[in-house]
Amino acid sequence: MKNKKEVVPVIPPKEIIIGAPAAPVQLMVFSDYESEACAELTETIKKLLEQYEGSININFRHFPLTKIHQKAHKAAEAAIGAAQEGKFWEMHQYLYNHRPNLGVISLKSYAREVGVQDKKFLENLINSYYGWFVQDDLREGLSLGVEDIPALFINGERFEQDLKIKNIKAKIDSLLTKPAVVPLKQKKIA
Repeated sequence: MKNKKEVVPVIPPKEIIIGAPAAPVQLMVFSDYESEACAELTETIKKLLEQYEGSININFRHFPLTKIHQKAHKAAEAAIGAAQEGKFWEMHQYLYNHRPNLGVISLKSYAREVGVQDKKFLENLINSYYGWFVQDDLREGLSLGVEDIPALFINGERFEQDLKIKNIKAKIDSLLTKPAVVPLKQKKIA
């Protein structure tokens, strides 16, 4: 049993939370790394994380539209690979900043730039090691009715308004100021 490899479990995207883990407001975004609209929403979310520090968290999910964005799937795999070393947010932002150039060799270079140390990073990309996790996100998105990106959910509900910062802030503010529901004490019947 000396030569048996230790299998390290993969941290799936649904478990990668940016911001306060126990925040009262949770945002989930289905996104594609080649999309301009998704890049804009990422900048909005970056600002929201700063403004609502401790009150919100974000869970990014992958929804690559591969018919029009052929490199988005591999980019999503690269983000998941970086997340295994705690570098998701750094890689996520780097990918959006370099949207026009998301080839596999570039992805390896970007991973190195953000501090990923995994010597098998390129091999994992080539072999689609994280591909099933991207597919899981796609399936979940489809089950929630996602057809186009970006798609935003706030506390489990689809956000149907225009994805402008003022609209998202208004929803977050309403959730943060909503009084907590306290159940009425029931009388004990003997």
